[in-house]
Amino acid sequence: MKKIYLAILAFLRERFSLSQDQDNESEIVEAIRKGVVFKGINLWMLIFAIFIASIGLNVNSTAVIIGAMLISPLMGPIMGLGLGAGINDLPLINVAIKNLAIAVIFSIITSALYFSISPLSQAQSELLARTSPTFWDVLIAFFGGLAGVFAGSSKEKGNAIPGVAIATALMPPLCTAGYGLATGNLSFFFGALYLFFINSVMISASTFMVVQFLNFRHAEYMDQGRAKNVKRIIYALVFFTVVPSIYFGYTIVRKSGFEIEANNYIRKEFSNESYYVLNKQIEYKNSKDNKITLYVGGYMDSLQIEKKKANLENYRLENCVLEIKQGTQLKEILKNEQNQMDQISLAHAKELADKDSIIGNLKLELESNSKKFYNPEAIGEELRIFFPSISEFGISEGTIYSEKDSSSSASTLVFLASEGKIKESQYEEIERWLEKRLDTKNIKIVKE
Repeated sequence: MKKIYLAILAFLRERFSLSQDQDNESEIVEAIRKGVVFKGINLWMLIFAIFIASIGLNVNSTAVIIGAMLISPLMGPIMGLGLGAGINDLPLINVAIKNLAIAVIFSIITSALYFSISPLSQAQSELLARTSPTFWDVLIAFFGGLAGVFAGSSKEKGNAIPGVAIATALMPPLCTAGYGLATGNLSFFFGALYLFFINSVMISASTFMVVQFLNFRHAEYMDQGRAKNVKRIIYALVFFTVVPSIYFGYTIVRKSGFEIEANNYIRKEFSNESYYVLNKQIEYKNSKDNKITLYVGGYMDSLQIEKKKANLENYRLENCVLEIKQGTQLKEILKNEQNQMDQISLAHAKELADKDSIIGNLKLELESNSKKFYNPEAIGEELRIFFPSISEFGISEGTIYSEKDSSSSASTLVFLASEGKIKESQYEEIERWLEKRLDTKNIKIVKE
């Protein structure tokens, strides 16, 4: 038995050993240090990635958001913070905190700037998904951080780091916070910031744990007392990060459980042939203030309704209010909905009429303006038949300003140049001919 135990233990040690894959410690530390500072290319890359992610959230494109997360260098200072705490390197911790703050500020400002000028103001599903973090986000960030640090400490880095960037989603929460700031929605702003805080803390904590597990050499920048204080701060941050997310996660579980029980109740209790459910509304607020509204076709008497309400406790829905709308109530609801549809139809009809009117006016204006596009070459050839001495001819629409009475008027400007002298009477003839030819009275001849 002991031999089997030792054989299993040896097998597991061989399989889980990191000694063959682990890179040189100094190279691992140096690689993480390089990604900590946000300036130059790193800062520009962050700004570009924020713009891309904001556009992706705005148009609800998952592919664009993923692309932005792959570009983003946000993992650098977060892992640097965990590394600094793990090896007792206070200067690295300070640099990481400073650069993480710079990254957060630039990210939120960039995103808020985009959303403040974007014509698309509605919050899409990709954006809404970043406003209510739960305990599952904590687990994703923690295990994603572990995967990222282990991958970063291996000789062959592989594609784990980009995968961690996608899974932990550091970029979208900051963009969502920018959206909340641009639209004045504080619940979006703080909810998204909390999700980013969860991801940052858990990735730093997982980096700290891996550094401790791999027994990295400690720096000499921090005494033991200060090192213990840093560790206490990390433990406190993890604790106060996790606790609210557990509550939010618990709320989601309760809501999901309530909706499952409510649908089960409706399916089993309202299968009678004499009445049927046309529509339903399931509202969950908390453990005591919930409501199910059913729009029922057919007929249910008061005794049947009371029986259905009494049966709620059989489905653990005793704290739920059941409201059944049927008969005249249903007709009233349908009538109201029809009135709303009629109002919408009238509004659409008016909008179409307005557009038709605008199109009609534009057509008239286009037809009017089309007369003003002349062919100077053809007109010039015709004019030379009567006045052969004309050598140059030009025509365009313009505005004549009178200094005398400070007035201006639209005119058709005609430029003439001749090889010989043209008499004043001939200019008058040319003007009359052009008025007939161009069908306009506002001819102004510009002589060479």
